[in-house]
Amino acid sequence: MMRRIYSLILIVSAGMMLFSCRENGITPPAPRITLDSESGIYTTKTGRPIIISPEYENVDGSVYSWTFESGEEISSAPVLEFVSDETGRYYITLTVTNEGGSDKADIMINVQELTPPLITLPGADEGFVVLQGSSLEFRPSVASSLETAYRWSVDGSVVSEEPVYTFVGEDKGDYLVRLETSNEDGNDSVEFTVSVKSPEEVDFSWTFPQTEYNMSLGRRILLRILDIQNAFDAVYTWYVDGSQVQQGERTEYAFSGTEEGTFTVMVEMRSSYLTATQELTINVCPSEGTYYRQGSSASLPECNKVYEFLPAPGQFVNEYYTAATMEEACAYAESRMAQTQYVSLGGFGGYIVVGFDHSIDNDGDYNLAITGNAFDGSSEPGIVWVMQDENGDGLPNDTWYELKGSEYGKAETCQDYAVTYYRPEAPAMAVPWTDNKGGSGEIDYLGSFHRQDYYYPEWVEEDSYTLRGTCLKARNYDASGNGTYWVNPAYDWGYVDNFSSIDRLTEDDNYNAAPADNHFRISDAVTFDGRPAELKYIDFVKVQVGINTKSGWLGEVSTEVFGVKDFNLLK
Repeated sequence: MMRRIYSLILIVSAGMMLFSCRENGITPPAPRITLDSESGIYTTKTGRPIIISPEYENVDGSVYSWTFESGEEISSAPVLEFVSDETGRYYITLTVTNEGGSDKADIMINVQELTPPLITLPGADEGFVVLQGSSLEFRPSVASSLETAYRWSVDGSVVSEEPVYTFVGEDKGDYLVRLETSNEDGNDSVEFTVSVKSPEEVDFSWTFPQTEYNMSLGRRILLRILDIQNAFDAVYTWYVDGSQVQQGERTEYAFSGTEEGTFTVMVEMRSSYLTATQELTINVCPSEGTYYRQGSSASLPECNKVYEFLPAPGQFVNEYYTAATMEEACAYAESRMAQTQYVSLGGFGGYIVVGFDHSIDNDGDYNLAITGNAFDGSSEPGIVWVMQDENGDGLPNDTWYELKGSEYGKAETCQDYAVTYYRPEAPAMAVPWTDNKGGSGEIDYLGSFHRQDYYYPEWVEEDSYTLRGTCLKARNYDASGNGTYWVNPAYDWGYVDNFSSIDRLTEDDNYNAAPADNHFRISDAVTFDGRPAELKYIDFVKVQVGINTKSGWLGEVSTEVFGVKDFNLLK
């Protein structure tokens, strides 16, 4: 209940002052009130006194009165001490009166419940699981309008005093995490377990094509998560330099290079039982043309360097050559093409990356000539990719653009196909494979023709490796009906080692399977979403087997490459 406070001394004193003024015949000026809150609104908590101390002018001989809106007077002192055990809004009028007049001020006292810093952290009751090497950000909701102190500890050791804490899962194990909060109204705490586990323990996995990207100013690239296993109800949140840019079920993010510099992209996968994170670095390089390399009369039309050579398993792999490292494999491929001899890329996805001593211009016509050995009834199509040296370091570590061919964009063409090959258990065995569409098969061991122990590349140290790219629908068939005569029909245009009537630029039927060129336009380069890339020039070329099939006793369908040339210098 409210307690009324009456001050007999103040009343008597005020009466004496008024009598004195009247005796002297002088009328004093009216009082003036200035509240110590400009808005006139005061806030307190239940059971907690609040003191309201206005400033006054001309208050000699004045009488003070604090009253509720109902008219009930609660104090006659200059200062009001107010306390209530019930929440609510209390409207009070202060009146100060002397012989010269009076002044009034209206105030509101908002009485609230006590607000200790209560913590809400979804998932804390069950605990959290984080993938080893990943991090988990804790951002609890704390119900408090007051200044609040935070204290995070892991296994009893204080690790942070910030509202948000990032747990880094470096070592496997279970960790006890505790958060304590406190303010003037009270305190709260929560404890939970964070289990750091390896991918094998949680049966979750994901992969990234790369963790560092180079791109030219003004372009867009697609950042993708691949081969996701057991993410279930995952939500993916993407951040650029700490700011959230996308959240939901999408496992890819289109990054736009609107300004030069290095940017950190982090993607977080959070499911009902696991959180995993991955950081990616994006280098936005100067605009196109900065690192263009002008050709000269001494420029060679032929590629002058092999940067990567990674075939899929195949009957010509490891045959008559030994390569223990990628460098040795590239040297082998360089030597072969320098003599206009073929390099076999094996089954689907096998590839070779080459460069030139100058940049190859895009004049809108054919700019590249790539040599295969297709003839009528024997086409083994390879997809062509091109790249600019966007960061100027002379290496093919920038953005690949596919050169679209006649099958690009068709429903039967798979733009994101991946095959994983597995090392055979013993010599003279087939190479098993699985794909990302649920398929499986083998690269046959053809001991009657190719007797090297393994068709699995010797310089691949892992027991499995994955190749991915664009896969065309197979067209090969057994024309004999008894497996003796297989036909590999041609595709219209846009592929290496393909008996095209359009881009071979000749009517020669090449019956003897001699080296023969297909021709390509840089202007056919497309971005990840199928739009024209509009490249003014390129520096690197990749040829990749674009079909996953085999033709009986002939074995796997495999693109052969004899050379890659700047056709601009040969026109």
